Amino acid sequence: MLRAQDMPLIFGRLDENIIAIEKAFDVSIVNRDGQLMISSKNGQNMEKAQEVLKKLTQMVQDGQELDLTAVNYLIASIDDGTLSQLGASKRDSGGVFCITCAGKSIKAKTLGQEKYIELIEKNTVIFGVGPAGTGKTYLAMAAAIAAFKRGDVARIILTRPAIEAGEKLGFLPGDLQQKVDPYLRPLYDALFEIMGPEAFARNMEKGLIEVAPLAYMRGRTLDNSFIVLDEAQNTTPAQMKMFLTRIGFGSKAIITGDITQIDLAEGSKSGLKDVLGIIKGIEGIGISMMTNKDVVRHPLVQKIISAYEKAEDKKKRVAIKRGRIHENKTR
Repeated sequence: MLRAQDMPLIFGRLDENIIAIEKAFDVSIVNRDGQLMISSKNGQNMEKAQEVLKKLTQMVQDGQELDLTAVNYLIASIDDGTLSQLGASKRDSGGVFCITCAGKSIKAKTLGQEKYIELIEKNTVIFGVGPAGTGKTYLAMAAAIAAFKRGDVARIILTRPAIEAGEKLGFLPGDLQQKVDPYLRPLYDALFEIMGPEAFARNMEKGLIEVAPLAYMRGRTLDNSFIVLDEAQNTTPAQMKMFLTRIGFGSKAIITGDITQIDLAEGSKSGLKDVLGIIKGIEGIGISMMTNKDVVRHPLVQKIISAYEKAEDKKKRVAIKRGRIHENKTR
């Protein structure tokens, strides 16, 4: 029997969680004295809905925050057989990766995120690759702050290619900090939420948190640091090599990016796409490839990403077909 305090969380706002499950599996779910009763003409669908409800209940009782996106992920996981793997973290912390200044526990919300976190804990250099909304940057920031608080590293270094300004920031007003602020805003947002604005400002003033455009990493050796390179798809191969060779003793680096959103000039090669084939198989380097299924933003974001992927696939098929027709004509 379910606890009375769990019911509102399981059902969701305006029963949206239960409605989503009913719609996905064509079942009817009612609450009878603390027990959820499922009915359907399809026995297999009933079993699927039951498994999702069990996992949903377990997550609520474990204190995990739930929303419609999480419920939709559970629904999708039942079909590919990954539902039972979700939340099966082997960490002593019960799956908690980091705790924010407000006391909020940060946990993996998808199987892709769980694998990403495991790679972060086991490797020195980690590549987090995936579409927008998969949490790759947020979890990288959480890892950096957690390591800093434990004393594993002495400082946090955040960098990002300022591609819109062509890495030439001299014409912008203000000091270096003010010049790069617009490009590092997503990293600041995560720092403010996890560390808190006061702690962030204090550590910035002491030089324990550093933000700089990627161009300013040249010639440095970064020892005892946790380094996050964001938007790495906008690096050139030369910039990526330069960055990776900056890593010193006692340091850890996370490189995040989305290879479907490259802003480099047409014809330029992405350093992120290039390096993934070069460093594959090197011990101490982990590569996490997340998909639109790992998106933890509004459910519409998943649909938008899927629509763009389908459009890109269609373009590729058309280009291949035209190429074959052209080849046949020239023979």
